[in-house]
Amino acid sequence: MKASIEHRTQSFTVDLSKPLDLSISVDPKAPGINAWYVEDPEITPVTLGEWTGSVAQGADVNFNNIQFNPHAHITHTECLGHITREFYSINEHLNKYFFVSAVISVIPSLMENGDRVITKETIAEKIALFDGEALVIRTLPNSESKKSTRYSNTNPPYLAVEAAEYIKNKGIKHLLIDLPSVDKEKDGGKLLAHNAFWNTANSPRLDATITEFIFVDDHIVDGKYLLNLMVAPFENDATPSKPTLYAML
Repeated sequence: MKASIEHRTQSFTVDLSKPLDLSISVDPKAPGINAWYVEDPEITPVTLGEWTGSVAQGADVNFNNIQFNPHAHITHTECLGHITREFYSINEHLNKYFFVSAVISVIPSLMENGDRVITKETIAEKIALFDGEALVIRTLPNSESKKSTRYSNTNPPYLAVEAAEYIKNKGIKHLLIDLPSVDKEKDGGKLLAHNAFWNTANSPRLDATITEFIFVDDHIVDGKYLLNLMVAPFENDATPSKPTLYAML
C-alpha cells in the first residue's frame, strides 16, 4: 500500500506495507533494557480469591497486570512535563503523528573526563541542509545488545547542550535517540540538553518531544524518512511509544 505525501514544497511517496520499527518492547521473560536504578518490569495474571487470570491455569481469558516505568524499561516519548513543576501530559501535547525525519549515525566524542558526548559539530555536519521536523540519532557502534543493556551506573553517552541548542534552532520538534537519556546520567539535576531542547528558560516548546531507548537496526540507512510517532494514551509526562519509519520512494 503506497501513499503520496505533501510536505512544504516537496512531495514524495511511501510504502506503508514496509514499516521500519524503532521500538524496544517490554518482555519480562527475556533480558531487557533497564535504567535509573529500578527493578525489572513485571507482567503477572490478576488473582481474585481463588481465580487467577491465566488460561493456562484454568481461566477463560488471560488477564494480566503490567508494572513498568516508561523511562526505565521501554521505548518512550516524553514532553516538557518530564522536567517541570507544572503538569504537562504527552497525550495532550502531542497531537500530530507524521513528520519528515532524518536518520543520522554518529560516533560520540571521547572527552578528557572520560565522558562520551555527541557534539554540536557532529550533528551540524549531518543535518546542515535538513529542513524536516524530526531527528533520529543512532550512536555507533551499534549492536543488538542495545535492546538488553543495563544502563544504571554506566555513564552512557549523551548530547552536548550546544548540540541540543543547535537541534532546537534548526526547528526540529521531535528528537529520537538510542540512549536512556539525552543528558548525562548523573549531572546534579541540571538536565542541560533537555532544558535546551525544550527552551524552558525562554518560550517553552510544549509541542516538542524527546523519544529515548529506540533501536535503529543497521539495515536502516542514514537519510530522510517519514516518521510515524505513535504513543499510548497515558496522561503522563511520558508514555510508551512505537516510532516507525517509512522510506521515501
